Amino acid sequence: MQTLTQLRADFDERSKGAMSLPIAGMLVWCVVGVLGILLPPKAAILALVFATGAIFPLAMAIARLRGEQLLENANPLAKLMGVCVLMVNLLWAVHIPLLMRAPEFVPLSLGIALGLHWMVYSWIIGHPLGYRHAILRSAGLVAVWFAFPAHSVSASAAVVVAAYALTIAEMRMRRSALAVPAAAVDSMGA
Repeated sequence: MQTLTQLRADFDERSKGAMSLPIAGMLVWCVVGVLGILLPPKAAILALVFATGAIFPLAMAIARLRGEQLLENANPLAKLMGVCVLMVNLLWAVHIPLLMRAPEFVPLSLGIALGLHWMVYSWIIGHPLGYRHAILRSAGLVAVWFAFPAHSVSASAAVVVAAYALTIAEMRMRRSALAVPAAAVDSMGA
């Protein structure tokens, strides 16, 4: 039986840092931000709802190009991440009624809900980048939702894209640090 440390290392190796999901999310939310500027508010909210459904399929295509093992990963931590993604998607049971009864809440609910899995990802990799992403994203979304009610879709998209950009940069730096051979790390401390 593998230790938690070994499972974490295996998860990270097989997923190659799991960059496909944040890349796809950032691309889709960029499109949402532009649509939020171009479309009337109700149409922009509908565009947000439909566009966010494209994140996962786009991430799977990016993962294939990057050689990431996401769905076909036998590591139990990858299975936990999959359950987490399912959990987040169960929140559509909240988003759809909001869309029907209080659509102005949808940018806030979708923006926060689709970022919740970052908490578990952070625990899996043993690094706080996901905690920072989810917390900053949630706080930023609440702030812009109150500050820019007439432009909530574009403002929310800007927050999410900024959170993704910071997180992707941090993920790349973390991966670079992991790639440093142990001997080089030992010599740096000497």
